[in-house]
Amino acid sequence: MTTSADGDDLPLPKTLCDTAALAALDDASAGALWRLAEPGRQLDANVVRVPPGQRVGTHREPDLDVLLLVLAGHGTLTAPDGPQTLRQGTLTWLPHGSTRSLDAGPEGLTYLTVHRRRPGMRIRPMPPEVQQQ
Repeated sequence: MTTSADGDDLPLPKTLCDTAALAALDDASAGALWRLAEPGRQLDANVVRVPPGQRVGTHREPDLDVLLLVLAGHGTLTAPDGPQTLRQGTLTWLPHGSTRSLDAGPEGLTYLTVHRRRPGMRIRPMPPEVQQQ
């Protein structure tokens, strides 16, 4: 951070990781290779590796739109409207509420996801109709 003329701390751009180096790891395990963890952020981001022949099962994100950028390898995104090929450089929008699965090809699949940061868990009072049961 740097300080402005009026004494406020100003955020500065910051290089976070080398995605090409992450995608080139031959011995990378399945799952998140990197996560955005900067304090005060409004976004969440992950670099994820799916090894050859493995998959991310069918799931649905009810609340968040997600951008998925393929960094290395290739695979298939399957949605209710059918399969879509994912290659290095493919940028895909996964709208909230959409159902999808991902299958890695023979070289595996490494991708970056970016979405709005999830709010922290909140404790809320029970609705009156639930309290009366």
